[in-house]
Amino acid sequence: MNTTTVTQAARTTSGLARTVFGIFKLRIGVLIMISALAGLAITPGPAIGVVQGLVLALSVLVASASAGAFNQYIEADTDRLMARTRRRAFASGALSASWQWLAVIGALLAAAVGATWFVVNPVAALFIFLGAFFYGVVYTLWLKRRTWANIVIGGLSGSFAVLAGAAAVDPTLGALPVLLALVLFLWTPPHFWSLAIAYQGDYAAAGVPMLPVVVGIPRAARIVHANAIALVAVSLLPVFFGAGPVVLVGAVLGGAFFLRKTHALARKPSRTTAMASFFASMVQLSALLAAVAVDAALR
Repeated sequence: MNTTTVTQAARTTSGLARTVFGIFKLRIGVLIMISALAGLAITPGPAIGVVQGLVLALSVLVASASAGAFNQYIEADTDRLMARTRRRAFASGALSASWQWLAVIGALLAAAVGATWFVVNPVAALFIFLGAFFYGVVYTLWLKRRTWANIVIGGLSGSFAVLAGAAAVDPTLGALPVLLALVLFLWTPPHFWSLAIAYQGDYAAAGVPMLPVVVGIPRAARIVHANAIALVAVSLLPVFFGAGPVVLVGAVLGGAFFLRKTHALARKPSRTTAMASFFASMVQLSALLAAVAVDAALR
């Protein structure tokens, strides 16, 4: 085999790997995993073992990946109608949407839930399952094509990740992890609706009733800002239940930045301000989760 053939084979293998890994939405999965670790960090109680922590983190990541792949499998027809998603593997035909993929997706979820059940505890395993179920079934199958509230209820998947992390420490759950789970619940709508405003035409063409399609862009932008205000207000509450000042600083700084962008979106809705709001939501959540981690390390 000559050098050219080896290079082409390597490129083909690399391209196939990128295609396969692309269906699992690993960037979202990593964020969900970090949310679970934040739930673990903010929960008072004895530290769990290193093995338990690794199993929890990997199980949340794998369960989220399975739900992401299921989402792309089910939505291949809709994805073909949208410029943002038409190059996804199942939509483009790069991967065949066969029953074998469903078997792989189911096996990944079963492995993640089973590992957590045996190594951590059944309550944490239940929350991991519920997170995947709400994204894969409740959001993708039941709600996305039927109601503008799809992402509101589907957003519980992130909240369940926080509760899974908290349950690894204390299955009874306390105020702090519940408040952090509420933050994740309130974060998802303004985060996703900002993106939906930017791609309102795509969702309208695909017949998906996202909020900007149903109520129009100007009103959706105002709702995003109102939701962001509620989100930032709730993100301050953990300080009154035992979280340290680092959490307050992260909530204030990240929240102020996000509110500045959502206010600009509400005043002048456009694709530019919508994407700025979308990215600002990532900054807000990242600042808060990082603050939770630092606060836990300083305890």
